[in-house]
Amino acid sequence: MDKLIILNITFLRDGEEVIFHPAIIVGDKENIMIDCGYPGFLLILETEAQKNDFDFSKLTKIIVTHHDHDHIGALYEIKEKYPHIKIVSSTIEKPYIEGTKKSLRLLQTEKIFPNLAPELQEEALEFQKILESVKYVPVDITIDNDKEIDFLEDIDIIHTPGHMPGHISVYHKKSKTIITGDAMVAEDGILHMANPQYTLDLIRAKESIRQFLDYDVEQILCYHGGLITGDVKSIIKKLLK
Repeated sequence: MDKLIILNITFLRDGEEVIFHPAIIVGDKENIMIDCGYPGFLLILETEAQKNDFDFSKLTKIIVTHHDHDHIGALYEIKEKYPHIKIVSSTIEKPYIEGTKKSLRLLQTEKIFPNLAPELQEEALEFQKILESVKYVPVDITIDNDKEIDFLEDIDIIHTPGHMPGHISVYHKKSKTIITGDAMVAEDGILHMANPQYTLDLIRAKESIRQFLDYDVEQILCYHGGLITGDVKSIIKKLLK
C-alpha cells in the first residue's frame, strides 16, 4: 500500500470550528479508510476524498478504531451507498458497532448525569440524544492478534485499549506513520496522551502508547489534531515518564 491520504474534515458546531482527520491508505488491491466521522457526513467525506484525487467508491474496507459516534457515525450511510465496503474492527468493539451492546460512551454519560450541575444537564441530554441517534452496522471482519489477514500485509494493527477497551491503532509501513485514532491527540501541533475526560482506563491508555516505541515511526496521525512529525519517539518517551 503505497499512499497515505489524510482527510481534513472541518465544520462548525455551536459556532466553533471542529476538525478531524480520517485517513485513507491506497494500495494496488485494497483502499482502506480508518474511521469515518459523524452521522450525515458521507457527502463531506466524498468531497474531501475527491479533493485528494481519490474516488470514494474505490474504498474496499473501513477500519474502525473504536465505537465513539464521531468515528462510526457515517458507517450506516456509507454501507447503504457502497455495500461492497467491508467494515473491520477489533472483536471487543464489534458488538458496540453492531448495537448488540449499549455504547460505553452512552453508559458513561448516563452515569455522570445525576451529578452534573443543573445548567450542564441540558447539554448532557443533547449529547445523549446524539449518541442514541447513531445507526449501527454489521462488522464484516474482526482483527485479533492471532489472525493472519491478507489485506494487512502492508499495515500493522496495534491493540491500544484504554480510551475504549477494544481500541486499535494502525501502523502504515510505507510512510512510517502510526494512525492513533483516539489513543493520542494533538493540539496546536503538540502531541498529548488520550483525552482523560473521554478515556475509560487511563492506566491502560498510557501503557498502550508505549507500544508505539517498538515501531520505526516518523510521524503520528491523530484523529483529533492531525499530523505530528519530527522525533516523535522522544515526545512519546517524555509523555510516558
